[in-house]
Amino acid sequence: MTESKYIAGAGGGGGGGCFTGDTLVSIPGGTQRIDRLEVGDSVCSFDDKGVIHSAKVLKVHKHEDESVFRYKFWGDSFVDATPNHWVLNQYNAFVGIGTLGADDCIVDEPGHLRPIISCNDLGKHTVYNLTVENQHTFIANGVRVHNAGLGAYVAGSGGGGGGSKGGGGGGNSTPTEEDDSLQSKQFGNVLDLLSEGEIHGFDDGNKSVFLDGTPVESAGGSNNFSGFSIVSRNGTQGQSYIPGVFSNVENEVQVGVEVTKAVSVTRTITDTNVNRVRVTITVPQLQRFEDDGDIVGTDVSLQIQVQYNGGGFNTVISNTISGKSSSQYQRDYLITLNGAFPVDIKVVRTTDDSGSAKLSNRTNWPSYTEIIDAKLAYPNSALVGLRFDSRQFNSIPKRSYLIRGIKVAIPSNATVDLTTHLGRITYSGVWDGTFQAATWTNDPAWCFWDLLTNERYGAGVPEASLDRYDFFAISQYCNELVDDGRGGQEPRFSCNLLINQRRQVFNVIQEMTSIFRGISYYGAGSLVLLQDKPSDAQFTLGPANVIEGVFAYSGSSLRSRHTCATVAYQSYDEQGEVSFEYVEDENAVSKYGVNNKDIKAVGCYSQGQANRLGKWTLLSEQDLYETCTFSIGIDSGIVLRPGTVVDIADPLRSGTRRNGRVSAATTLQITIDSTTELSVNTGNSPTISVVLPTGLVETRDIDSISGTAVNVTTAFSEAPAVNAPWLIQTTDIQSQQFRVVSVAEGDDGAFSVTALKYNESIYNAIEQDLNLTQRDITNVSATPEAVTDLTVTEFLYEDGGSVRTGVDVTWKSPIKSVQDFIIKYRLNNGNFVQIITQTQSIQAKGLKAGSFELQVTARSFIGKTGPTTSQTFALQGKTAVPGNVLNLTLEPLSYNSARLRWDETVDLDVKVSGKVHIRHNNLTNGSANWSNSVDLIQSIAGNSTEKTVPLLEGEYLVKFEDDGGRQSATEASVIVDQPVAQTFFGVATQREDQISPTPFTGAKTDTEYDSTYDALILSSSGGDVESSGEYAFASTLDLEAIYSLDLERRIVSRGIYPTDTIDSRTALIDTWLDIDGGIVDAVNAELYVRKTNDNPSSSPTYSAWQPLANGVLKARAFQFKVLLTSSDPAQNVLVDELGYKAQMQQRTEQSTATVASGTSAKAVTFANAFFTGTSNLGGANSALPTIGITPQNMATGDFFELSSISRTGFTVTFKNSSGSIVDRNFNYMATGFGKS
Repeated sequence: MTESKYIAGAGGGGGGGCFTGDTLVSIPGGTQRIDRLEVGDSVCSFDDKGVIHSAKVLKVHKHEDESVFRYKFWGDSFVDATPNHWVLNQYNAFVGIGTLGADDCIVDEPGHLRPIISCNDLGKHTVYNLTVENQHTFIANGVRVHNAGLGAYVAGSGGGGGGSKGGGGGGNSTPTEEDDSLQSKQFGNVLDLLSEGEIHGFDDGNKSVFLDGTPVESAGGSNNFSGFSIVSRNGTQGQSYIPGVFSNVENEVQVGVEVTKAVSVTRTITDTNVNRVRVTITVPQLQRFEDDGDIVGTDVSLQIQVQYNGGGFNTVISNTISGKSSSQYQRDYLITLNGAFPVDIKVVRTTDDSGSAKLSNRTNWPSYTEIIDAKLAYPNSALVGLRFDSRQFNSIPKRSYLIRGIKVAIPSNATVDLTTHLGRITYSGVWDGTFQAATWTNDPAWCFWDLLTNERYGAGVPEASLDRYDFFAISQYCNELVDDGRGGQEPRFSCNLLINQRRQVFNVIQEMTSIFRGISYYGAGSLVLLQDKPSDAQFTLGPANVIEGVFAYSGSSLRSRHTCATVAYQSYDEQGEVSFEYVEDENAVSKYGVNNKDIKAVGCYSQGQANRLGKWTLLSEQDLYETCTFSIGIDSGIVLRPGTVVDIADPLRSGTRRNGRVSAATTLQITIDSTTELSVNTGNSPTISVVLPTGLVETRDIDSISGTAVNVTTAFSEAPAVNAPWLIQTTDIQSQQFRVVSVAEGDDGAFSVTALKYNESIYNAIEQDLNLTQRDITNVSATPEAVTDLTVTEFLYEDGGSVRTGVDVTWKSPIKSVQDFIIKYRLNNGNFVQIITQTQSIQAKGLKAGSFELQVTARSFIGKTGPTTSQTFALQGKTAVPGNVLNLTLEPLSYNSARLRWDETVDLDVKVSGKVHIRHNNLTNGSANWSNSVDLIQSIAGNSTEKTVPLLEGEYLVKFEDDGGRQSATEASVIVDQPVAQTFFGVATQREDQISPTPFTGAKTDTEYDSTYDALILSSSGGDVESSGEYAFASTLDLEAIYSLDLERRIVSRGIYPTDTIDSRTALIDTWLDIDGGIVDAVNAELYVRKTNDNPSSSPTYSAWQPLANGVLKARAFQFKVLLTSSDPAQNVLVDELGYKAQMQQRTEQSTATVASGTSAKAVTFANAFFTGTSNLGGANSALPTIGITPQNMATGDFFELSSISRTGFTVTFKNSSGSIVDRNFNYMATGFGKS
């Protein structure tokens, strides 16, 4: 910034400047728009020391069409002013606001500096200014301003002066501002619980501590942070507490009060457990403005006094805060309490309070903290205490620690590698079954042992219920070195697991065992632990020791098996964040596409271990897919347990017998039970395996076979027992190997066993990328026989709201020498679809009507295929018509409604998206059919089984319709022959077909009367029948008053093909759906009614037309019409009978209270008039109501006379025996029809 900026404001006098009318001027108690202020109003002004006071407005200035700019400051505030208006700047000088730049500040109402952010031209406006008494200052939009053009005047400097930036002295020195020398320093204190103790500790000192992902100490040994301290405890029982804040209990108490010299602030502490108090003092700003514009530091002094139990205050701290701070500065004071409670803490300011805007040294007491020295050691808990300078972080940093975790007991002959393969255990000599002192290791077996047996944080399982030697064997396998995939080696399995929440024991056991491919189960009161690793067969099985000699096999679909895996594991490189290892079976992906399996590698920090887990998962699914189930007796059932690998000799697969029972034995010769179907080539290195009395299986090479005597080259360790199972293998026929998965005892004493295919080569395939090898289990070379009895059964199924066609395909085949079946099928000469299955049935979906060509071929275990059986089937798909409606019944609900019921359709294409059609014909002689009936109601959902319908005389007909519009072949029907109701009055029965001499004389639209058919029909145009037409009844039904009327339609119709003759049909007769033209279902006739309450002879207003079957309508007059429709231009509808029946229900009206007849004839008026007929409807008064009188106080000889009976009332006269009219009480009852 240059001096020339301030020349415009120099020289005194003139100037002034103005603000827009909406500028808010501070007044005592609030603000007021400048354009609303008047002479004599009070505004807030300030003197040369910055002290704000009240002053009078002497004059209000107004100027038109002045250039205005918007000046924005920090804090989202602004002022709209002319550039020449003077404001107070950072040097305490009044200058034109237009001369200030981006490195300048203005002074706001509280005396704070506000940097200028921007300046924008607002154009021409009307502006205002004030002349204020005394100092000529006021506050506009929160900014301290001057109105009198005083040049570069420095408040308090005496005014005048030239163009110097500081004003006042007339020199050219540039004011300066000292750098802040005071800065608050806050520390964050965090105490983290790492683990149950005792742990080994940090992996590599402070290099193992990460704050927001950055190690505290770099690899070179230098610190990446300053102002920190780290203290740890490894979680021993007797560990010491961490001194300082980490073992304290602190409670911060808010104060929030300014401390002045005039008013000290005191707070009382009553908690007798408090040992120390930390008092926090803040100074919002500590600085002073010199007269020459320089901003320098200053000081403020205070004392903290303590009073114990009212014994008087003593000063324990006297302190001066000296320096400069343009923002809030905070300082803490720690006071140790050593007297009786209650304790009073007083903060006293000894420096005079500031009375000038140029001096900022206020003191605030925001809070104090009560500190209790709890000395918490947290025994058996591994801890880390962190203290760090908060200036290095925006918030509490995320902490990560690389530790060697909890110490566990390990075998006495074990050594933990702490250099090459961290945490790996090696063994020397023979283990005696004892343990050494606990140490850190990542061996999953002994970590699991510790979690099971520990009574504090583990499951507390007694060691006696665990077989420690099982754990020892698993540990040995886990610690063998394998290729890590990056040119080095690593232990096969390592466990680096954080368990930081309470879990179900079963779930934790499942996760822990999954680390080393293990399973566990409870058996005989103990926890049994097994591991998926290479194992020799431990038992032999065959028809001789399997109930009924039957083995059942099952597998999974090739396409359902996963072809790739994504393994989630944790990475040291990412400080424990999740990384992913992608593993795929390239051959499987190329055949079946990508079928990914997501896997979570529990406790895994090794990419190599994650890769091996993915390979094991994929290879297991691709090769170990076959399950074998069988039943055994108690002699074998007590030996087999989950995890046992067994040899199985199944003659159905091997093609020969290779198993039986021992008849007699020595250590060198086994006499077998039979040689039937036994074929052993001694040139193929035969061996015999026998279960010894100890339960162990021993295998020996066969030297020779003579009859049933099998001689071995090397003696067995003991002679096998009689009935012990034996099994023979050769290089060309080996046993199948399975691993037992489950053994379940049944009620009959038999044991049901499920086993999964076992292949020892899978382990080398996982760890050494070798190819899988398969055992040669058969020498079956016979060609399988052709399958027979091919059958195809169609079915419909629902898929996404649509109905589709599928088929069940079955066949028969001898299962001997058959491994699976190859099925090919195609539809309508399309491409073949191939399915391979081991069962004798398949299901194919997504088909449709057409020619279904099927081929089935049996395939042997060695891949040899037999003859192909082919057959072609005609599929109907969804072209078959739905089944007929069954068990149709009708149940009357009232005089005008009934419920139809029927069995739910069995056709899925009706049930899901089809319809149920209900039609009606007024004939009751059984001659109704689908063509001569009409729709009674709109069609309803196909899965419906009942519907409430109008109760009409005649025949109800019901059909199903599928989603393709095909209807049941034959309708179901039920006839209703309604008796004549005695409680109704027949108002009118109208038949348009019986009008003489010519029927159907009403108005016709696209309809006509055909004398040939003697029926109303749709008109035709160009040979095509009109799609719709109307016929309006010839007359209106007028009741001459408003009544409720029961109406019932009558329609007898039939559908015809007017041009359908035998000679006119050109299609093949096999394609005709009917011979006599009886199927006419595209036509319909529906009766409509409308009504009015007006006189139909004048200018009535009618309601809208509405369909009519039957029902009660209320009106004076009614008009009727019939709507004929045809959706097929070849079909027409003939209406033979058309009309309606109108009735009124009988009703009774009676007096609600006793009526006095009086001394003259008593006229009674009905509450509602009855219908008594009209001149056109039965004749006037043809149906007068019947009147019943019940006298109450008749004397002997009294009688009454009825007269003037009409639709609206009657007259009754009571007389005595002499014929004179007398007053009597009576009740009456009138019975008639209709209600007006």
